[in-house]
Amino acid sequence: MKKNILKLVNLLFILLLFTLTAQAEDIEDIAFKSLEGKVVNLADYRGKWVVVNYWATWCPPCRVEMPELSLFHEEHKKDKDAIVLGVNYETNSVKEVKKFLKEQMIEFPIVREKDGADGRTTSFGVLKGLPTTYMVSPDGAIVATRVGMINQKMLESFISKYNEMSKK
Repeated sequence: MKKNILKLVNLLFILLLFTLTAQAEDIEDIAFKSLEGKVVNLADYRGKWVVVNYWATWCPPCRVEMPELSLFHEEHKKDKDAIVLGVNYETNSVKEVKKFLKEQMIEFPIVREKDGADGRTTSFGVLKGLPTTYMVSPDGAIVATRVGMINQKMLESFISKYNEMSKK
C-alpha cells in the first residue's frame, strides 16, 4: 500500500513540474539557426535528453533560470546524456545577444527560430509565454512542456522519474 502511494506521489510530482504531452511528437523536421547562421537540427541530438528552452534577454524569469540551465548543461555534458538548447526568442541583434551571454557566462548552445521570432509561434507550436521549456527524450519524442521557470533540480527529477516510469 505504501509503495503504491509513493508511486502516485512521484507521478503527481512529475505532473506538477511539467505538463506531459498527451501524445509524444516527432522532432524530425525541427531545425533552428545558430547565432553564427548555421542550421541546427534537433534530430542530431538523438540518444540524449534535450532541454529546449525558449527565452529572451528582456524576460526577468528567463534571466533568473539561465544559471540553473547552465549548471544542468555542464553537469550532463560530461556524461553526454543531456544538453540544453537555448532558443533566443526576440528581435535583438545577434551581437546584443552574444554580449548578454558573455556577461552572464552562459555557454550552452543558443539558437534562434530559422524564420525568426514572430511573437506567436515556434517550431513546437504556439508560444504561451516565456520562459517555456520542452523536454525531448533520447528517442526523439517531445514528452513534456513547462511554461514558467525551471531549475536544475526540477530537470534532474523529471528525467529520473520519467526514466523510472519508462522501465515499467
